[in-house]
Amino acid sequence: MKLQLTHSVPRSSYYPLLLNQSQTHLLFAMTTIQYIDTPEKLEALCQLIKSASWVALDTEFLREKTYYPKFCLLQIATPDWVACVDPIALPDLNKLFDVLYLPTITKIFHSCRQDLEIFFQLRGGIPQPIFDTQLAAPLLGFQDNTGYAMLVSSFLNVNLSKAYTRTDWSVRPLSPEQLDYAADDVIYLCKIYQIMCKQLSDLGRLNWLNDDFEQLNDPELYQLSPENAWFKIKGKNKLTGKQLSIIQTLSAWREQIAQHENRPRNWLIRDELLIELAKLQPESLEALVGVREIQEKTVNRYGKVLCQLITDAKQRPPIPLNEKEKSLKKTPEQEAILDLLAALVRLRADQNRLNPSILASRKDLEDLLDGRPEGLLLQGWRRTMVGNELIALLEGSSVLSVNPKTIQLLPYP
Repeated sequence: MKLQLTHSVPRSSYYPLLLNQSQTHLLFAMTTIQYIDTPEKLEALCQLIKSASWVALDTEFLREKTYYPKFCLLQIATPDWVACVDPIALPDLNKLFDVLYLPTITKIFHSCRQDLEIFFQLRGGIPQPIFDTQLAAPLLGFQDNTGYAMLVSSFLNVNLSKAYTRTDWSVRPLSPEQLDYAADDVIYLCKIYQIMCKQLSDLGRLNWLNDDFEQLNDPELYQLSPENAWFKIKGKNKLTGKQLSIIQTLSAWREQIAQHENRPRNWLIRDELLIELAKLQPESLEALVGVREIQEKTVNRYGKVLCQLITDAKQRPPIPLNEKEKSLKKTPEQEAILDLLAALVRLRADQNRLNPSILASRKDLEDLLDGRPEGLLLQGWRRTMVGNELIALLEGSSVLSVNPKTIQLLPYP
């Protein structure tokens, strides 16, 4: 579809949609933000998206008072146009999602996990294929988890405004300044994506990210199963026996209630208090009231349930902690092995013009040594660059050859 700009308009204003017998047209330039708040505008936008090979996406949401994010705004852009879709004015976005989930259109995000959670909750799956500029940034020498503003500044020499960082995106109407701010998140993302693709292609690294992006399909990233909620509790590794059984039971119960009532889990009971309950094991309201920092409203609403859960949990054996999850001090020999692995990491990082800490941290090497399959060095481009070689070194099928000037990885004789 060819876009024609009939006249100039300021940002945060929009053209009326022009409909004819054959197709709908959205007419706006890169500096024009199309505000989509009616079904007719949405239909026209869907037609425009269908002609794109890729689109940049971002969302604005609130979740301070809820378990699930409250979807407030969806920003979409290509190098030719930009639009802000109002999901509050348009409760039915099925047609839009039908288009966005087309496998012929690559979806560009920055730090997409929270954005994709909204897609998952609304659609029950993740749109594919995906490109995440935050995941790609380390392959170009940036630190892990580089922020969007840093990429915009580094690639485009633009300093983004922070004026609406804490704005309430659920309040209507949205001001022109709010729409400008929101649109910047996808306008510059388009330009960054193009630059990144060119640089990654020149380095022969573009396909290295395929596994990383594929992992974003895991439903557990967006919908935590109650029975697995205890994995995220800090301090669980120090619990044993009945204490561990209690923390597993209480964590699952809290997750179910938080999901059912759509409330933040820590509004119900904080992690620290769950640990305290697991240690003190109160089985009566009198004992529960004596637990430090437990709120009266928590006792009144959930007290009897909590006591019964604790009593029941004490009668069940816990799900055992994986030995590899326990915090074990490394032996001198293991520390020496880690130093040897780190030497190979530094070598490969230097050859690929990366900071060694981006390629593998000490913790990443410990995960590899401990055989943890979820470790970063067994995933994606890191496995390609150095992970397979580290495994060969640990298995004894390769050795490091050292002389005063060089270090080489060679097959075991």
